[in-house]
Amino acid sequence: MLPYQNHFDHLPLLKWKIPHNLLGYLRVHGAFAMLNSVTPFFIVDDLGATLAFYQSKLGFDVRYKGGGDGNTDDFWAILGRDRVMLMFKAITPEVHPQPNRSRHEWAPWDAYVYTDDPDSLYTEFVGKAVPVHRELANTSDGLRAFEIIDNSGYVLCFGHPLHK
Repeated sequence: MLPYQNHFDHLPLLKWKIPHNLLGYLRVHGAFAMLNSVTPFFIVDDLGATLAFYQSKLGFDVRYKGGGDGNTDDFWAILGRDRVMLMFKAITPEVHPQPNRSRHEWAPWDAYVYTDDPDSLYTEFVGKAVPVHRELANTSDGLRAFEIIDNSGYVLCFGHPLHK
């Protein structure tokens, strides 16, 4: 028996709202690390143009930029808005973006971004002339969402489930 097992077994799960899987994880590992975010990585042809698009059209800011040595330009950056971050990197002139829709028409999203208010965000983006790939709607997937296409051809879906 693990030394802390008795401490968890007597807790009323409903009162404390402790998920059963959390207790199992604690029993096996003794502690846990919470995952906080994910940062999709997109290959781009022109980092400068991508930074300009995401900053001026989507309201992102540059969180990190690097790769250059002072004599050469930076070739990667992490941009963010609120709690969302995206990473971009210009690899070499021979390596180009490969959005999902270029390989799988039926699976166009390169990233899904959860937002509490897709309607307001859609209005903001339309006002900034962001290229809309799919209009704001209640989708057959059970989302209130819309899609945009960025300057490299990546499709980002912004939305939330209809029934939270």
